[in-house]
Amino acid sequence: MRLFVTGAAGFIGSNFIRYVLDNSDDQVTVYDALTYAGTRTNLIEIENNPRFNFIHGDICDRSTVEAAMSGHDVVVHFAAESHVDRSIVSPDAFIRTNCDGTNVLCDIAREVGVERFLHISTDEVYGSISEGSFLETDPLSPRSPYSASKAGSDLIALSHHATHGLPVVVTRSSNNYGPRQFPEKIIPLFTTNLIDGLNVPIYGDGKNIRDWCHVFDNCTAIDLVLREGKLGEIYNIGASNEITNLELTHHLLNLTNCDESRISWVEDRPGHDRRYSINTEKIRGLGWEPKISFSDGLAETIRWYQENRLWWEPLKGMP
Repeated sequence: MRLFVTGAAGFIGSNFIRYVLDNSDDQVTVYDALTYAGTRTNLIEIENNPRFNFIHGDICDRSTVEAAMSGHDVVVHFAAESHVDRSIVSPDAFIRTNCDGTNVLCDIAREVGVERFLHISTDEVYGSISEGSFLETDPLSPRSPYSASKAGSDLIALSHHATHGLPVVVTRSSNNYGPRQFPEKIIPLFTTNLIDGLNVPIYGDGKNIRDWCHVFDNCTAIDLVLREGKLGEIYNIGASNEITNLELTHHLLNLTNCDESRISWVEDRPGHDRRYSINTEKIRGLGWEPKISFSDGLAETIRWYQENRLWWEPLKGMP
């Protein structure tokens, strides 16, 4: 199978193509604009693989997308602007990439005649929930420009399925962590700050709750949905590791031999969702289970950042 994978120089995408190349005979073309969070260093280990190809391009550039996508069997669409804080300051880029770009990809995928279009999304599109967990059929209630743009991209992709018969399937994952995550997200940011002797900023009271799923487990679920998911359907992906940001910070402090004096309390950000929680019975019904415990995965992630300063140090100073 020939995969056209957008945004795979980023965190989840680069881990996904590693998984595919290691566990199949598929050919992979990465199409990436190499914005700040996407870097060729994430692909160095696989660039000499004969089943790998890289194309530098913007998903909003219709002619370039058409030339690059032609000849592929499936599209796996990771490319997105993805940081909530950045979306609050500069929402235009999020609407352009996440909504306009997704529409371009769907249009071209229909023209090319791909067999499957897998759209990668997030649990943030559901908004906050105080009790219970969101099902795939629950209404969307995004509260940040980022999550609103992702909700829009989900609906755009699904509308191409309903209106034009594009073979779309969607995954919505909880917070991911693991190696090669851009150091603006909480785990790599806090970890690298602690390594450098800096404090870590906690929003509000630190009691916002997130479910954490190791990127490897997310990639195995994405691959399963790519091959066995039902067209037109949505699959939540999560590992049931719900903890507060403050609890997460204490784990990181312990793993880096630091104490609470390294915490800086900062004003909460606008529209900060209190709790994310998703029901994952549907993906588990396909036979998927997360394999990496949160304690083991977090310890392994910390070690990776401790041993790979040359990867993350140049990225921390990027605007």
